[in-house]
Amino acid sequence: MAEEIAALERTHTWDLVSHPANVRPITCKWVYKVKTRSDGSLERYKARLVARGFQQEHGRDYDETFAPVAHMTTVRTLLAVASVRGWSVSQLDVKNAFLNGELREEVYMQPSPGYSVPEGMTLLLLYVDDMIITGDDSQYIAFVKARLSETFLMSDLGFLSFFLGIEVSSMPEGFYLSQEKYIQDLLDRASLTDHRTVETPMELNVHLRATDGEPLEDPTRYRHIVGSLVYLGVTRPNISHAVHILSQFVSALSHLHYNHLLRILRYLRGTISCRLFFPRSSSLYLTAYCDATWASDPSDRRSLSAYCVFLGGSLIAWKTKKQVAVSRLSAEAELRAMAFVTAEVTWLRWLLEDFGVSVSVPTPLLSDSTRAIRIARDPVKHELTKHIGVDVSYTR
Repeated sequence: MAEEIAALERTHTWDLVSHPANVRPITCKWVYKVKTRSDGSLERYKARLVARGFQQEHGRDYDETFAPVAHMTTVRTLLAVASVRGWSVSQLDVKNAFLNGELREEVYMQPSPGYSVPEGMTLLLLYVDDMIITGDDSQYIAFVKARLSETFLMSDLGFLSFFLGIEVSSMPEGFYLSQEKYIQDLLDRASLTDHRTVETPMELNVHLRATDGEPLEDPTRYRHIVGSLVYLGVTRPNISHAVHILSQFVSALSHLHYNHLLRILRYLRGTISCRLFFPRSSSLYLTAYCDATWASDPSDRRSLSAYCVFLGGSLIAWKTKKQVAVSRLSAEAELRAMAFVTAEVTWLRWLLEDFGVSVSVPTPLLSDSTRAIRIARDPVKHELTKHIGVDVSYTR
């Protein structure tokens, strides 16, 4: 805690000012965490002072602070590019990383417990401009690290190995991403009473409803496991569909839903060593695949869209999502899935340009619906396809 306060003062996070008469400062709290390495050993004890921004009210003391969030698609794309280009990926631990957020309005905060200030004074939070620097020259990278260390209290952790619970292994053939320790911890918390494994995360042709089965007395464990599986999906695309289905029942669940959830855990137990691979001998061309299940939800008859995108031989993006409207034709559901992945590909092409990767060639988009492909290439103007013209035009 003393180190945290010292770091906040060193980076000039706040100014000590007189308490304005018309301002109600927000409070703060201490958050404690034990950080472990990928093998489970203790790394360090961590204390963070967190402002309770939820106490602000829009129009009176609302600010637009955004905490930095690592987009996992960006991380996977960067690793794929680094793997092919032979870049080494370094990892830096920036203490008080939230200072990269930008405050566009004045925010007043009460002092933390144990931090004494004169009576009638409060803290005015400041901001630090964010900085993004890219480069692949080793001397320039060392220069950037040195300059960052002058501004922030930070540690150079060397080559990337463990990031947000994700294990990164650099091999001569490429990079591997896995969450084996995360899966093992999840299995321990779930307290499965058997050691069975299954070959698939969900049975075929399962159509679940909120009213199926007897209600579960305590839904806490179900919700906790589902939330953990959502994060696990950043390296395990093979559970994406099953987790999407079961996450729809967190507010109204039954023993039947819980049994299907345990099946996913048994599948993970049998495939705990599976990893994502980013090969070095690969091209840097995007290829996208999409599919849809037509009217598959028995409750509202909405369809599911799903896609995956490869950068050469590296899988970098995937998603399963329920469509926002009911599709009257199977081809319509497939066209919505096409538009869904087209938006992702557009964003990825911009991202690759930021990484210095040429994206001058078209990106192939593969679908198994011949009718949807024909409509996307040359839309037929009649009443059956007129209402889906927006998705068709966007995909084209």
